[in-house]
Amino acid sequence: MDQQNLTTTVTEFIFLGLTQNHQLKYFLFFFFFIIYMTTWLGNFTIIITVIADHRLHTPMYFLLANLAFMDVSDSSVNAPNLLSGLLSLRKTVSFNECILQMFFFHFIGGAMAFFLVGMAIDRYVAIYKPLRYLIIMNRDVCVGLVAMAWVGGLAHSAVQMGLLLQFPFCGPNVLDNFYCDVPQVIKLACADTHVVELQLVFNGGALLIILFISLLISYTIILIKIRTHVTEGKHKALSTCGTQIIVVCILFVPSIFIYARPFKKYTLDKVASVFFTVIPQMLNPMIYTLRNAEMKKAIRRQMRRIQCSRQKRKA
Repeated sequence: MDQQNLTTTVTEFIFLGLTQNHQLKYFLFFFFFIIYMTTWLGNFTIIITVIADHRLHTPMYFLLANLAFMDVSDSSVNAPNLLSGLLSLRKTVSFNECILQMFFFHFIGGAMAFFLVGMAIDRYVAIYKPLRYLIIMNRDVCVGLVAMAWVGGLAHSAVQMGLLLQFPFCGPNVLDNFYCDVPQVIKLACADTHVVELQLVFNGGALLIILFISLLISYTIILIKIRTHVTEGKHKALSTCGTQIIVVCILFVPSIFIYARPFKKYTLDKVASVFFTVIPQMLNPMIYTLRNAEMKKAIRRQMRRIQCSRQKRKA
């Protein structure tokens, strides 16, 4: 590459998006718009209900409300780009916005991955130490789990951005995706990135594999305990754990497919990206919380309060 090109700095990136088929674009827009709105509605319902209902001021619901906040935050990083890209003929993003998008995506996504391990710990204590659950999972422990998840996500994202930003970007600026992410962006760098790619795979892919295996082991131990010792509500507990494992797999398996291998282009990359950037954030409130009987009762109580307050205002 000649010296002139090396001094030309990339100022923006161009997204190719999910598809170039215009009819399919409109269908996908409405499909993902419904998913995005469902994600916001479900998660904000959980957050508001947990805050407003004092009966839900317990460790489990404190953690579930924090998961809901992470879901809303995570979906808001890439989903708007996905939706706007489906309606745009030419979707671009500035270099700085691209870096910020990647930083927050890995920050929040990393925090969520760590936090799911914390939630598995909470369920383990609830199943194995039910009488001491409130003592062990006190407020300080719960706040500590949340804080460690965010710190872990911040450290992960900082390492990813630090390794990426050491390279110059002076030539190609087309990303065959609907959002900015490290595997695609680093391929546009004007330097040999092989060694750093391996470091990024270790920081991202290896970490995901370790967390995923830890979660599978945790849920396997919990399932064994439920099957052998729990008598009341066994079927419901097994069903809940099973669906939680499915959501964990939907989040982690596509992520591992993207980040735990050399950064090469595969036809399934976009499909995998959709699965871990859009789908789990919608499913989490349904699986973890909205199927919960106590949460359903709390939501109905809040709805009755709202109706009563409206009737009083009219009167």
